Amino acid sequence: MATDKVAYWIDIADEDLGVAEDLYNAKRWLYVAFMCHQSIEKTLKAYWCGTQPDDPPYTHNHKRLADGCGLYSQLSEDQKDFLNTITNYNIEARYPEDKEALYNTLTPEACQEMIDETKQLTQWIKDELSAATRPSDSSDDTSRS
Repeated sequence: MATDKVAYWIDIADEDLGVAEDLYNAKRWLYVAFMCHQSIEKTLKAYWCGTQPDDPPYTHNHKRLADGCGLYSQLSEDQKDFLNTITNYNIEARYPEDKEALYNTLTPEACQEMIDETKQLTQWIKDELSAATRPSDSSDDTSRS
């Protein structure tokens, strides 16, 4: 496991979530959604680095990341729905009409729910990562005589 890479991704994922909360307070709804998207993407990349022999692909597609590292099949249906929804808010390269359409779906309530769901999902992924990378309890000490 590449613990330095895992720590890198977790640190910036946590920072992105904090930025989402700051943007919520500034009423920048579209960017709240974008930073939630970023936080989940980076948490998925941390999981990938902790459980896979190769580096994660250069993608912003949550399903592709979760599927590629074997996590997608472990998600609940609600988590899958949220993952599919939040993927739409990767706004880096969107055209103005796309941004406007996304913006029109966002309200203060929707953004607060998005932050809450992002916190729950990223924590769940971190918990799964911890469980997947926990050393097994080997009681083979008796074999060392």
